[in-house]
Amino acid sequence: MVSGGEEAALKEALLERFIRYAKIWTTSDPDGPETPTSAGQWELARLLQAELAEIGVESELTNHCYLVARIPANLPPGAPVPETIGFLAHLDTSSEVPGKDVRPRVVNNYDGQPIVLSGGVTIQPGEAALGRTIVHADGTTLLGADDKAGIAAIVSAAAFLISHDEIKHGPIELLFTPDEETGKGMPEFPREKVASTICFTLDGGAGGELEIECFNAYGVDVTFQGIAIHPGEARGVMANAALMAACFAAMLPRTESPEATDGYYGFYCLMDISGNHESARQHICVRDFSRSGITRRIAALESFAHAVEAAFPGGKVTVDAQPTYSNMKEAIEARPEIKARLEEAAKNLGVDYHFKPIRGGTDGARLAELGIPTPNIFTGGRNFHSRSEWLLLDDLLAACRMAIELARETGC
Repeated sequence: MVSGGEEAALKEALLERFIRYAKIWTTSDPDGPETPTSAGQWELARLLQAELAEIGVESELTNHCYLVARIPANLPPGAPVPETIGFLAHLDTSSEVPGKDVRPRVVNNYDGQPIVLSGGVTIQPGEAALGRTIVHADGTTLLGADDKAGIAAIVSAAAFLISHDEIKHGPIELLFTPDEETGKGMPEFPREKVASTICFTLDGGAGGELEIECFNAYGVDVTFQGIAIHPGEARGVMANAALMAACFAAMLPRTESPEATDGYYGFYCLMDISGNHESARQHICVRDFSRSGITRRIAALESFAHAVEAAFPGGKVTVDAQPTYSNMKEAIEARPEIKARLEEAAKNLGVDYHFKPIRGGTDGARLAELGIPTPNIFTGGRNFHSRSEWLLLDDLLAACRMAIELARETGC
């Protein structure tokens, strides 16, 4: 379907788009009250809207920075029109490391040696990248492959489909969303504007990784109310809220932390902690693949709160657990043909694929809750949310071709 010359041109377009998008500062703000939480997301959304218009794709940008684009079916007259499918990527990047002034660097014919960046940051792509093209930042920022690689793949796939009318397909939607990294974007998702009954996020990692299940996620705010008094007069009176918070944090099982778990093991992750003698707070991310596991973990946090109260007479601890997203597995398993479509597309392209659980979440998890089953497709990025993040261009090309093939399957 994609000739050798076309594949080279598609790869070049992917690289140019990705670098252009990566340079735009779209770090989201976990404490931002509005959607989107950063101005750069508007900048990228407007750029995408203009680029889509140039290739002939109409789109609508909502007042909360959701960009919804539509490619009509091009089936023969009288042919039945299949259900609409969507492709989704998010505009923002993580705030865990700097994302401003990203300077992408392209390495052609990677020689297999470690790449030392600014500040001693080292990238070791390994044999999988030998002789291939990789992209990385300079060590002072993240790269932004999460998820600007997905955006580049979707826009490039759209441009390819528009320029190849011989590839018959049903109606397609392209969705670009803000604030995925903070979990704050999807409450404003314009469900009424979206016709897709199946969607695919392009927000994954290494080539061939396909994901149809993810964590159940809760955000837990723990507040500590102490009793403040001059330390010289504190005996029998003071309840030090800052120390209460520290004791609570020390109760989080180290064997159930992100750095000690993998596969299907869930975790507690302390995200921030602050306070003084009178009051303190901390935010904890709780993750588990099963609902029973989530329930157990929240119950454990509540028991830790009681233990801290017992150790600090007069102090009070409040645990407020709120759901962030749910495992998308159930919604996707209810439509087994979705997994079959992914497998067929990968086989048709000769992609060496495998299914793995997402140790995190995507906007697809929230879409599944809204009735749109949404598995996740690789984009070729590695070491997300870090200064050592890098992208394998061949994997990004394969992701783009997966989107084209999934669109083509709707026209068969």
